[in-house]
Amino acid sequence: MATLLYKLGRFAFRRRGVMALLWVLIFGGVGFAASSAPAPPADTFSMPGTESQKAYDLLEDKFPDASADGATARVVLRTSGDGKITDPGARADVGKVVAALRKAPQVASVSDPYAGGAAVSKDKTTVYVSATYEVIATKVSEKAHDALDDTLADARKSGLKAEAGGDAVKIEQTMNGSAEAIGIAVSAIVLLLTFGSLIAAGMPLLTALVGVGVGISGITALGSTLGLSSTTTTLAMMIGLAVGIDYALFIVSRYRAEIAEGRERQDAAGRAVGTAGTAVVFAGLTVIIALGGLIVVDIPMLTKMGMAAAGTVAVAVLIAVTLVPALLGFAPVKVLARKDRARFKGKPLSARKQRKAAKREAKLQRPNLGARWARFVLRHPVAVLLLAVVGLGAVAVPAASMKLGLPGEGTMAPDTTQRKAYDMMSESFGKGFNGALMVTVEDKNAKAESADVRARMAKEPGVASVGPATVNKAGDTAIVNVVPTTGPDEEDTKDLVKSLRGMAKDIRADHGPEILLTGQTASFIDFSKTLDDALLPYLGTVVGLAFLLLMLVFRSILVPLKAALGFLLSVAAALGAVVAVFQWGWLADVFGVDQPSPIMSTMPIFMIGVVFGLAMDYEVFLVTRMREAYVHGVEPREAVVTGFRYGGRVVTAAAIIMISVFSGFIMEENDLVKMIGFGLAVAVLFDAFVVRMALVPALFALLGRAAWWLPKWLDWLLPNMDVEGEKLSRRLAEQQRTRPWQRQREPQYRA
Repeated sequence: MATLLYKLGRFAFRRRGVMALLWVLIFGGVGFAASSAPAPPADTFSMPGTESQKAYDLLEDKFPDASADGATARVVLRTSGDGKITDPGARADVGKVVAALRKAPQVASVSDPYAGGAAVSKDKTTVYVSATYEVIATKVSEKAHDALDDTLADARKSGLKAEAGGDAVKIEQTMNGSAEAIGIAVSAIVLLLTFGSLIAAGMPLLTALVGVGVGISGITALGSTLGLSSTTTTLAMMIGLAVGIDYALFIVSRYRAEIAEGRERQDAAGRAVGTAGTAVVFAGLTVIIALGGLIVVDIPMLTKMGMAAAGTVAVAVLIAVTLVPALLGFAPVKVLARKDRARFKGKPLSARKQRKAAKREAKLQRPNLGARWARFVLRHPVAVLLLAVVGLGAVAVPAASMKLGLPGEGTMAPDTTQRKAYDMMSESFGKGFNGALMVTVEDKNAKAESADVRARMAKEPGVASVGPATVNKAGDTAIVNVVPTTGPDEEDTKDLVKSLRGMAKDIRADHGPEILLTGQTASFIDFSKTLDDALLPYLGTVVGLAFLLLMLVFRSILVPLKAALGFLLSVAAALGAVVAVFQWGWLADVFGVDQPSPIMSTMPIFMIGVVFGLAMDYEVFLVTRMREAYVHGVEPREAVVTGFRYGGRVVTAAAIIMISVFSGFIMEENDLVKMIGFGLAVAVLFDAFVVRMALVPALFALLGRAAWWLPKWLDWLLPNMDVEGEKLSRRLAEQQRTRPWQRQREPQYRA
């Protein structure tokens, strides 16, 4: 592997114009394909195999005119003062609202709130109007949104208190674009401080932006073909930008180190790609495995997001091993720090500059901060290990009380119309009205069977009311609405859904009708259960595959094992921090959390997948330097110091960059994006600075040579990928010994 990438790096450096032109053509071609591609499909949410999804499919088939999957809006109207909503004047005002909704664009049907009396509160102060749209929520037009807003405004002018909930109501949560700008700005500062060169600092930023551009354009170009919606790009942009900068950072840093050792420039580029590039390839593979593993969850939305992000990571890896060495060819000297360029100018140094150069050389020979830290940990491994484990364990404590759920109107900010409508419904009709269940009864005689179902379900504890049955034209399917006594996020509601489904199975065994429960509350419950059931298989698949990959990289069993255990500590601590901020409300004002609420059900899956991939990034980058020193004869403890001497500063810079990229997304208004950004930033902080910088050297100090132990039969069985470049070094040394007359021809460069 190292030899192949060495040749690729030399080729890209030598044929830099061709390589740069190739990427320009790729960038332009993919961009053109994206601009000419059909509009991406709207976001759709489906959960194959769940009962709620089966019920939705049945309704779409049996009630084709009812827009079963169409968006809905529920307008809640309340009188002011002592008036009743049933008074003639109030009824007239409500009638105007109903008439306006029926004329609104894309509206399929509007209920009569006074028919049957179920939509009128017991105290006669509040009524609600239900409107069903012809299209799904993501396809509701701006005109339709504006019409609903105008209707609410007119109702308020007439003296009614009017608010609206439902997925047809416009949500003022958009990506403001500042996240990327903040991440790039902080990254530029860190890179400039790390490299001391504008060219070196700009190179990772440029290549990362090219990689993200190619990845996002590719997603857009394939959107209509593969069903990738516009929101699929959010995770791809977040991960692609972070790893793109980091991967280029490691290549450029290794090139500078090779130059500092006196390598010829083209050879330095080849060695940088052959060593650091190999680590980049395997680090990228761990991220791709973690993201691609989301297919195990069997939720199309998550699978598409994971595969799109994995594709963007693959592009970042390709750019790091091809475009980065090509750009180094354009600026082989200016990529160095200003103080290191003098010896490439071909001019003799003055006595003063010679003294400064000598001082710099002497300073370079002294242990840097990374080496000093490593030696400190090696002297006190047990204390560092205990402190790190106890500290992360303490931060992880809140994760034990984590409550999972999906964002609903009850968790929105108190000043939103959805939250106000939610509270009005709870006050006037009971908490269960916001989490009503929809029961479908499929039978040849659906009308009679639904009557029996209604009677039995009305007696069930936890049921507030059961609505009348609505039968389709064919008479073979009926819909019954069941209102719980508890809210949609309460555990009693989940127990009720489980109880009603058990009753449905008993009824089917007795009479034969197919009875299914659905509705938003039941769908959320099914979604959470699907994620819970998939968590262990997903974790086993990702960790198992990555464990095998890391065994190939490090030729060890204990190194991958401690890498995985360290990851578990990181992700547990990160989830604990997420619970403390977003569920408990600690520092809520600092992070812009409007309403503490249950943690989104997707967070554990996202955290495990993404954090595992990124954690293995730092493991590969840091430990491959140790492995490289060890296989070249350095003692195990000294190999740890060598790894930190050359890799500590770069890993620190890479972690700060990644934290800054993720932290920028905390400023977004979208709750899911905010939570993911915070969780990933905290996870990288814990993993890079506690696990990889403290736990890893402490464990190496305690394990000694045993850390690199691998059974002989397994060593024979596993292919040698030469990640540390041992074969490459022997090959180059042999070539120099047997053919000393050969010299690498190198064009002259200007400083």
